[in-house]
Amino acid sequence: MQHARTARRSVLLALTLLSACAASHPSPETATSETATSKTATEAVPNGVIGDYLAGRYALSEGDSQTAANDLLKASGLNPSDPELTLQAFIATLQADRPEAAKLARRLPDSQVAQLVLADVDIKAGRWQAAESRFHGLPRQGLTQLLQPLLVAWAQQGDGRTDTALSTLRPYVENPRFRGIFALHAAMIADLGGRNDEAAKLYRTTQTDLAQPNLRMAQILASWEARSGQPAEAQRILASLPGVSPELAIALPGLMANVTKRPVARASDGIAEAYFTFAALLQSQDANDFALVMLRLALDLRPDFAAARLLAADIEQSEHHPELALRRLNEVPSTDPIIAIVQLRRAALTDRLGRSDDAMRELERLARQYPDSPLPDEQRGDILRSKQRFPDAGAAYDRAIARLSRPAAQDWVLFYDRGVSEERSHAWPKAKADFEHALELSPDQPYVLNYLGYSWADMGHHLTEARQMIQRAAEKRPNDGAITDSLGWVMYRQGDAKEAVSTLERAVELEPEDSTINAHLGDAYWAAGRKIEAQYQWRRALTLNPTKDDAARLEAKLNTGHPGTVASGQ
Repeated sequence: MQHARTARRSVLLALTLLSACAASHPSPETATSETATSKTATEAVPNGVIGDYLAGRYALSEGDSQTAANDLLKASGLNPSDPELTLQAFIATLQADRPEAAKLARRLPDSQVAQLVLADVDIKAGRWQAAESRFHGLPRQGLTQLLQPLLVAWAQQGDGRTDTALSTLRPYVENPRFRGIFALHAAMIADLGGRNDEAAKLYRTTQTDLAQPNLRMAQILASWEARSGQPAEAQRILASLPGVSPELAIALPGLMANVTKRPVARASDGIAEAYFTFAALLQSQDANDFALVMLRLALDLRPDFAAARLLAADIEQSEHHPELALRRLNEVPSTDPIIAIVQLRRAALTDRLGRSDDAMRELERLARQYPDSPLPDEQRGDILRSKQRFPDAGAAYDRAIARLSRPAAQDWVLFYDRGVSEERSHAWPKAKADFEHALELSPDQPYVLNYLGYSWADMGHHLTEARQMIQRAAEKRPNDGAITDSLGWVMYRQGDAKEAVSTLERAVELEPEDSTINAHLGDAYWAAGRKIEAQYQWRRALTLNPTKDDAARLEAKLNTGHPGTVASGQ
């Protein structure tokens, strides 16, 4: 029944741009096969190719791109005529940020990513027309319809042809689809090219089309306003960021201190921005591998691009590579405007890597460095709560809440988290007050409705009201196993065994490996007279890593053959 903060997931896109990177099997000359014909081809492979290939592929799947690059470069070197080995070595060296990637790219004329790598080489050498030619060769399909014109326009700007670049983007600015993104890049091109009137118009179009700015867009828009003599408007734009994500509040002083700095100072920065824009769209579609390729291209052109490092670290963490994410964020300098956000993320990654004491010391330092921000203490509370140090977690949340000048709607989570810590510390009156305060700030939060309703149900109190609250939560999260479990549990506590069984069976379908939910279903089976099924469910719950106390209760149920007393409904 516990609330967990989870990342949003969505459908994976099939991307023409990166299709050449999707191969996962060696060609006939390098692969083993069960067929006699393939065996004949394999016998001609130089010794070691297959072993190096397989070792490299495994290392790549484990996130060890350096080892993968070493192994696949060896395999490719032993059989340089095999295009599949060349492609796999290219992918590995690109992911490892190795210089060999550009050399291998020249042997892959059909790989669009290889052409982008070579375009980066041209850009760094000032060969803007060569880069433009490579960008023109990209296919105009899927999301590549967004990336290709942006890259072409920025290459034209790099070549000193501002008016041509703006003409390239004009049809896209006039089209409602992705208008805000095209208008933002056209505005930055006009801004960089000294076309201030056109830049102002395009920036206004961006603000109109993308009403709720993200961090990067807010930085760009605020910089324009500040450099145009509108500091109050710049401050307003940046001050809106905590409404998008509360975490961004801690970065506001750094952002304001750097607001007059031009975020895109040269055309190569604009190319990096285009890669970053495309990567963010890919990540939103769960195409993480492809997003990382785009971010590596961006960082190749602009190593100090902190927003790109943050996004790459988020993806690497979500792919279960926290050590890679931390290494990437360690390269962000302490003078960066968003360093506070980076420092919070570093602390979270340090804790995830098992160095909790180091993480806690870093968060204590940040709490002193940012005395007006509740975020460092809130993160300390989250770490302590995850380790079931509930009284200490509650104290950390106390300090975080004390830093709130006036709690706002988005602060419900602080009161909720403190309430959970208090409930687990057996301080129910305090917990109840915090849950109710969280609902005052944000009345329809399903996790708060669920936790308060479940707690009442578990105590046998206010069961009618508890059921109503949990039903409201279930309407908002119909496929949440924990909330469905709570609904079934309150039905059980009301003595409605038939409905409880049906609802708890669905909860188990949603969360089959949860010990508590399986145990609840066992109790409901017993109440419905299905005693053999109840005992089976309790035994299953014992295999799913219950807490020590829950395990003892399950053993007692199996020994006595009875779940205990069920409260009557109210």
